[in-house]
Amino acid sequence: MLPGVLSILGLLISPLLTAAEDSPKPPPAPNLIFFLADDLGWGDVGFHGGSIPTPNIDQLAKQGVRLEYFYVQPVCTPTRGAFLTGRYPMRLGLQTGVIRPWAKHGLPLDERTLPQALRDAGYATAICGKWHLGHASPEFLPTRRGFDQQYGHYNGAIDYFTHIRDGSHDWHQNDTANHDQGYATDLITKSAIKSIAEHNPDKPLFLYVPFNAPHTPLQAPAEWVAKFAHIENKNHRIYAAMVACMDDAIGRILATLDEHGFAREDTLVFFCSDNGGLTSIGSNGPLRGQKGRLYEGGIRVPAVISWQGTLEGGQTVNDPLHIVDLYPTFLHLAGAKLEQEKPLDGRDAWPVITKGEPRSRDFILHNVTPWSGALRMGKWKLLHNGNTPANATEGPAKDSWELFDMKADPNEKIDLSLEHPEILAKLRTRLEALRKEAAPANIPPNVAPAGFKSPAVWGEPASH
Repeated sequence: MLPGVLSILGLLISPLLTAAEDSPKPPPAPNLIFFLADDLGWGDVGFHGGSIPTPNIDQLAKQGVRLEYFYVQPVCTPTRGAFLTGRYPMRLGLQTGVIRPWAKHGLPLDERTLPQALRDAGYATAICGKWHLGHASPEFLPTRRGFDQQYGHYNGAIDYFTHIRDGSHDWHQNDTANHDQGYATDLITKSAIKSIAEHNPDKPLFLYVPFNAPHTPLQAPAEWVAKFAHIENKNHRIYAAMVACMDDAIGRILATLDEHGFAREDTLVFFCSDNGGLTSIGSNGPLRGQKGRLYEGGIRVPAVISWQGTLEGGQTVNDPLHIVDLYPTFLHLAGAKLEQEKPLDGRDAWPVITKGEPRSRDFILHNVTPWSGALRMGKWKLLHNGNTPANATEGPAKDSWELFDMKADPNEKIDLSLEHPEILAKLRTRLEALRKEAAPANIPPNVAPAGFKSPAVWGEPASH
């Protein structure tokens, strides 16, 4: 039985691990269904007291285990890179924001991705939704990075109905332009349902469903907006409709598992958001800050893991975990070996989730860029220029350093940097060392460079 409150998990960047290291032996390889919301805040779900109905996500939380200190990156691309590699974005050159439509880089091609590793272990792999890890050349696209099937879009912030980003078409199937008509959330859902319905049961399935909802632009079908006519503010009304529509989509996909013989005892379901919400339209509850910042509101997100018959429902894990931990955890559950040459930052979280066993790790790196960063070591959290936006292309004129006791002050209200200069110096030394280790940051301009001409379809050659 899982304990209700678990001891604090230490954090340590690990060298190459073996998937079975000090972990309980898992049941036979499960199907892995991973739902990723886009910009959903910690306080936007019902099980955190949110005002928007999220009954399907809440049911997952009731049936599964809530990971109450689950960390991601402050914006989209870095979180996706961390999830698919088990490595911090600063090792991938993805530490300074999102991949813009005109960017020439992507997830480094020498990284062994999670779908590649799972496919080597006998899994069928599919992605239905938002990629956002590069499209400048075919080698960056999902079907070249381990996915047997792909459906959805490459960029962020596309139009939900026209599927246009900056004047160019961005909707694809198996990395070829697709012109299906409809609202993006509905199309993603239909594709995920089709992947489940047509799946060969001789293989386990890894289905990655990264919704673009509720990321801007604020758009939702009229029938969903009408359900929230009582909300006076137009933007809040549409945002609520987008969240509710996504929650309904998750319910429909989970119902399809039952309809097509995917026993819940053989299927692990994971749900989280890719970063915190924008406080102008969403809610991060009591957490400080929002999307794009390294305060808790930008990087601590709602997260649930459910596996009926294996994980007892209704439990809570309060140990800090990071999305890089899912790579070795999923491979452990798949019975796969970690065969990549590069060291992982993630650690197998299965003993923490199932037994409450603390792992001996020094720290969590929330991020480090040439001009900002954040690090948690035990109860202490250090922030360097914490208010600098994740997509900034340069640092502020004057540095700021903050130190918080996360055990006593989880909402980061009291800066203790002056009271504990020795702790500040210790964490600062570690952060600076990591900054020196980091791969060169890819920093594309936040507006299209002069002379850039969008292709007719994103992912096809463009002129520069």
